[in-house]
Amino acid sequence: MKKSKMLAMALVLMLCVSVLTACGGGGDKNSGSGQPNQPSNENGVGNLEPISVGILGPLSGTEAKYGQAVRNGATLYIDQYNASGGLNGRMINYEIYDEEGDVTKAVTGYNALMDKGVTAIIGSVTSNPTMAVVPDAFADNMPMITASATAAAVTYDADTGKLFSNMFRSCFIDPFQGEKMADFAKDILDASSVAVIFNLGSDYSIGLKDAFIAKAEVLGMEVIALEAFPAGAVDFQSQLTNIAARNPDVLFVPDYYTTIALISEQARNAGVTAILLGADGWDTVLSAMSNPAPVEGSFYCSGYSEEDTSPAIQKFLADYKEKYNEVPNMFAAQGYDAAMILVAALEKAEATGDETGSLAYRQTVISAMKATNMQCITGHVTYDEFNNPIKDAVIIHIDGGEAKFWGKF
Repeated sequence: MKKSKMLAMALVLMLCVSVLTACGGGGDKNSGSGQPNQPSNENGVGNLEPISVGILGPLSGTEAKYGQAVRNGATLYIDQYNASGGLNGRMINYEIYDEEGDVTKAVTGYNALMDKGVTAIIGSVTSNPTMAVVPDAFADNMPMITASATAAAVTYDADTGKLFSNMFRSCFIDPFQGEKMADFAKDILDASSVAVIFNLGSDYSIGLKDAFIAKAEVLGMEVIALEAFPAGAVDFQSQLTNIAARNPDVLFVPDYYTTIALISEQARNAGVTAILLGADGWDTVLSAMSNPAPVEGSFYCSGYSEEDTSPAIQKFLADYKEKYNEVPNMFAAQGYDAAMILVAALEKAEATGDETGSLAYRQTVISAMKATNMQCITGHVTYDEFNNPIKDAVIIHIDGGEAKFWGKF
């Protein structure tokens, strides 16, 4: 009798262990991005399927500093959100694709993320790859938000009058920055003559150039030199010699940090004494220069400064430094904002009860992003009719070999 009872008890215990093991999950739910196992099980909320979000950008190549910063900022916010319990217990996974700053690889990356079943995408990072992806994303009604693609055509095609209603951004657009820096040249620097050198192969550079020149002429400044160079150029001596001969008060250089590092040094060697001006592509320029002297005294437009004393920015700085052991740049801050805006929209979509990722669900995400009215790291964000954020601009001054917060303008 005792043996029978002991056998029965053993069987019951084995059955309980089997049930508990099945209920506990324990499978690896990594998204392929290097995330830890989903904390849904650790927090005791059950085996809720995670929501998958794509992150598309250049993690290698010449624009890697931008892409890495956006990725770090976006994943920091998502990780913090998951740690606080996620979306009613559902974790947010992120699938990351390196498009290397290449338009063809950006389209390949978009399709790869679609194949992985993402619900929305943060990306891409620079303007040309983002614009290459937008038509497909629009056709799929895929919610997207870019942290740093500033070309106006990312959200609106002026030639056709088409608004890409699914596409948003947490950064300024090129016309805004170009006009802002023309205003700064006139109102703050008291410039009367300007010159511009720009990249013929970059929509980003061309858009900034056009806006700067148009506003400069309205303000009564004389555009005394306009020089162009092809994409990939490394020698600018001919153009800069022409500019030096005209002796402008300011030289507007709308391009990305690696090119600016080359142009600024060659400009000083050619005898250009003008104050150099730029836009957000200048961010991290000092990291590409062994000697900061060529850009000393320059000013550029940005969306963020680590010297801003607002509590939100200071907390973001502390959290970012703790996780990555480095100071976040503007792209990291805007990546954090992009994730914040997107996740808030996902919350609205989840509340509808629609199937995650369905057309109805995606449309709710898009509508919720359009209605954004929230305080983010880089400022209070609402959207205009072209899905561009309405917020203040920050001016950065390179002084004493450091990029310093000049103020908001």
